[in-house]
Amino acid sequence: MSLLLAASLLLKALAIPLLVRVAWLDFTVQRISNRDVLLLLCLGLGSLQLSSVAVGSWWDMGLSALAGLVLFVGLFPFWTLRKVGAGDVKLMAVTPLLVGGSGLVVFSLLLLVFALVTALLVKSPFLLPAGAFRIYVQHLDRKGVVPFGVPISAAAICTVAFEIAYSLNALILSR
Repeated sequence: MSLLLAASLLLKALAIPLLVRVAWLDFTVQRISNRDVLLLLCLGLGSLQLSSVAVGSWWDMGLSALAGLVLFVGLFPFWTLRKVGAGDVKLMAVTPLLVGGSGLVVFSLLLLVFALVTALLVKSPFLLPAGAFRIYVQHLDRKGVVPFGVPISAAAICTVAFEIAYSLNALILSR
């Protein structure tokens, strides 16, 4: 593994605690700050830049940028209709740059699973064990708010962790 690919993986690993922060803040106060989204954007762009230089192909970066643009344009009308929060739209637009073009399929499948679980828990809080947590989720349901940043972050964390594990496994097997 080249030094550039190692630095790329390090930038992706640094995004994991930030994604945990985004998920926690979206769950507790239903806010995703622009600062966190911009930091994720910088980490994602840096990681893609390093891996593109190391591999010698800009395909992954172009695919990620196109996916981010499509997601932003596709979700923007839902924000104007107040169906999705602005932070969720921005986070979804930045996430393809973080996971890379090669991780988009894994991210999409994980996002589908985590979004379904989140919707199920918000709509059926009786499935949850703790009374206080159940009351909180019922409060979210009454307000009509679903913290969509939580499944986005969870899917991104799992995708990034999978990419790091796959790269490290390839390194170990190549020796």
